[in-house]
Amino acid sequence: MVLLARASRSPLLIWIVFAAVHIAVFVGTLPFTFRGTAGGDVSVYQGWMHHAIFTGDWPVFDHDWVYPAGALVPMLIPAVLGFGLYQVVWLVLMAVVNGVALWLLLDKSKRRHDLTAPWFWVATIAILAPVALMRLEGLVGPAVVVALLVVTARPRVAGFLLAAATWIKVWPAAVVLAMVIASSKRWIALVTGILTSAVVVGVVLAAGGVRHLTSFVGEQGSRGLQIEAPFAAPWLWMTVVGVPGAHIYHDHKLVTEEVTGPGDSWLISNGTLIMVVVMVALLVLLALATRRLSAFAKPLGRELDLVLLGALGLAAAFIVFNKVGSPQYVLWLTPIVAVGLMTKRSEWRFPGAVLVIVCVLTTLVYPVLYDDLLAGGVSTALLLTVRNLLLIVIFVWATYRLARAAFVPVTLPLSTRPFGSEVRTRSY
Repeated sequence: MVLLARASRSPLLIWIVFAAVHIAVFVGTLPFTFRGTAGGDVSVYQGWMHHAIFTGDWPVFDHDWVYPAGALVPMLIPAVLGFGLYQVVWLVLMAVVNGVALWLLLDKSKRRHDLTAPWFWVATIAILAPVALMRLEGLVGPAVVVALLVVTARPRVAGFLLAAATWIKVWPAAVVLAMVIASSKRWIALVTGILTSAVVVGVVLAAGGVRHLTSFVGEQGSRGLQIEAPFAAPWLWMTVVGVPGAHIYHDHKLVTEEVTGPGDSWLISNGTLIMVVVMVALLVLLALATRRLSAFAKPLGRELDLVLLGALGLAAAFIVFNKVGSPQYVLWLTPIVAVGLMTKRSEWRFPGAVLVIVCVLTTLVYPVLYDDLLAGGVSTALLLTVRNLLLIVIFVWATYRLARAAFVPVTLPLSTRPFGSEVRTRSY
């Protein structure tokens, strides 16, 4: 036990586990590489880029697309060595970005003599490997980790990374909103983000894609209830128990599994509005908490605490109140919680533990038991329901902490130490 405890405090062991996870996925995908193809969603990205390069018909530039324009960049990079090695280059890219995030987490954590955050980061990558290393979210998450770690010292870098990440997958907008409201470096980061966005928009305009620039918004808004979304739970269980008219179907265009049944049309039409209302309420809470914090002299040390709470609440709302749901959405939460564990382990231990369980259940549902879920299996539907309830728990935790920060009186001065160091207060 003593040796195990010492080993767990070894950065070298963390790197060994990190390398083992990436190598295992690389070996597991070799059959695809030998055939010149790719596995999972990477095969979809490969197909899109192959079609674009050889036909000249580009997503966003020439037609509507489900992703923002920035997603073209990480999908194009693996094609530099030809499509036969697309999977290999993709996994190398994943290892590099994950490694950068881990290196920074280790660097910050070693100063505190606490490696909980790096271990959490590696553990969640390992547990979610089928999606963490094979989907776009796996590239965006490390960028968010780096941005949150440097937002105080290098707000321009944070602004660039968050803007670029948002143009790849929309969810980092949750972190942007939290930073704009709660961080005193908001204007520096915001201006950098706006300039980055201007470059993306300029490229799309130059390519003649102005009509398709925001097409990803409409593509998402017109979608039905995806089977893994918390909103879809009633219709999933209708399907399981055999309610007439309830069934699971495959969306060939988006390559997703969706569920339909009696009464779903109202939620499909109004689900996005519900999500927006919840997020606005969270932003109001965050603004009130920030206003209270500004009453104290030199509140910089607690700003990151509020940014993290706001980002977690907003990202969780993106998942809990969304009619679309996929296993990779859990990766929206892991970067925020990883940085939270590094800044204040005692307070972030609870969402960290819950999120690890969520990761395990997510991988059990997809890919392990996914066929059973599509067949209406009771046990897998139950696992998915528990997973979604735990996501709601994380959302409630973040909302509760924000409410405390906004309304509960503070009896002791707030910390001015960097990264939200421990202080003698339970204000939030």
